[in-house]
Amino acid sequence: MGDPAVVVGVDIGTTSTKAVAYDTGGRQLATHSIGYPLEEPRPGYAEQDPVRIFDAVVGSIRAVAEELRRPVAGLSFSTAMHSLIGLDADNTPLTPSVTWADSRASAQAERLRAVPSGLAIHRRTGTPVHPMAPLPKLVWFAEQQPTLHARVAHWVGIKDYVLLRLTGALVTDHSVASATGLMDIYRLAWDAEALRIAGITEEQLPELVPTTHVLPGLAAGAARATGLPADTPLVVGAGDGPLANLGLGAVHPGEVACSIGTSGAMRVMVERPGVDPLGGVFCYALTEHRWVVGGAINNGGIVLQWANEALAPELGEHAEEELLDLAARAPVGSGGLIMLPYLLSERAPHWSALPRGAYVGLTHGHGRAHLVRAALEGVCQQLALVLASVRAAGNEVREIRASGGFARSPLWRQILADALGMPVRFPVGHEGSSFGAALLGMQALGLIESIEVAADLVRIDETVRPNPASAATYAALLPLFSELYDALVPTFASLRRLAPSLPPEPPPTAPPQ
Repeated sequence: MGDPAVVVGVDIGTTSTKAVAYDTGGRQLATHSIGYPLEEPRPGYAEQDPVRIFDAVVGSIRAVAEELRRPVAGLSFSTAMHSLIGLDADNTPLTPSVTWADSRASAQAERLRAVPSGLAIHRRTGTPVHPMAPLPKLVWFAEQQPTLHARVAHWVGIKDYVLLRLTGALVTDHSVASATGLMDIYRLAWDAEALRIAGITEEQLPELVPTTHVLPGLAAGAARATGLPADTPLVVGAGDGPLANLGLGAVHPGEVACSIGTSGAMRVMVERPGVDPLGGVFCYALTEHRWVVGGAINNGGIVLQWANEALAPELGEHAEEELLDLAARAPVGSGGLIMLPYLLSERAPHWSALPRGAYVGLTHGHGRAHLVRAALEGVCQQLALVLASVRAAGNEVREIRASGGFARSPLWRQILADALGMPVRFPVGHEGSSFGAALLGMQALGLIESIEVAADLVRIDETVRPNPASAATYAALLPLFSELYDALVPTFASLRRLAPSLPPEPPPTAPPQ
């Protein structure tokens, strides 16, 4: 018998593209990543150069192919969701790639959310009406840049653009499309009312295909650039969120994947699409019989980074361990200090661009350790609210698996388990979305029987169980944490109205000579 077949999972992320080669036994054979910047030319803008991202995709694939020195059975793709690019008739970008982090369409999103049709669109499309989503972004382009909006021949996401340049096919998968606010998740077809609101036609969007759709090969130039044979099949793949569940082995109903990187998310696998009546969760596709329901939060590890810069700058730029040691000195519950960690606004479960961060309950007795610990607790309490919304949508939660940079910290692992009130299992050895993409590709190419093998291929490294007393403290604080959001909404709105008239942020003070 020869070597097991190899599939390369290509994960097009917000800060880098990572290509990882796996064999059908789940073994990682080669990996390479290439980074690129997130440009913020104006407040609220978060853009990237699609050509630079395409070059990173090609470069990472080529590096992995060269390291492997064995045949590649196929490529399969994962992508950051919610991106939007306008192309002209020659498929040249007219706009940057407007990312999920871009909030310029906040006013458009709030206007849509304020009318009954807003929640109806959320329930029909699975995507919350929020500035992260392409639907409000398209409304923004129609209102703010109507000439450019009229010139666009096709509106696509970043993975659609990459696949177009690799193969010449203009397609988008059901998973990415389910995160646009433009596709009816029950009919798997573009939603006529959403398109009308966006001011576009179905002909301006890519062809909808299943996530397991196979494109038969690479264009000649792409084959030369990647170093792969022209007949290498490409599996269209899916969004990084659903694929992260797959990559963590959370493939059965009731299995939740939780991640905390720069941002965070909580997603449970379900067999049928659906959104809760209050619209607290999203619903995105993975395959015909596997969907994920959950919510993403904007503020994960970025909160610890902020605490480093704002509360302990003397520790230097890479002081995570010292900050976490500092937080560990404060008691569970931070002595009654609550932080709303909305430094970059927030998404689930409220899906509003209004909120800002806040400390509440501050007294003379609180010190820096309390402030840092409250920030960590705030992130985990926000995820607890998302988990409550997942349950409110009628979903069973039997098991939680977690991943992300935060998992390096025993303290943060324990706070998460305590705040969620459930054991949290930490898998080891896989790259999440890239492994999920590779598994999906293996199924599409007939190399494995089902993506459900993921549950057997992912090994659990550690299970962290909640401390009963700590869990009780967080459960008692959670209603207060939740109520604070509602109580401060009028203040958030007033602050936004006042912002243009307030003095600008002062420049950094020059150090003494």
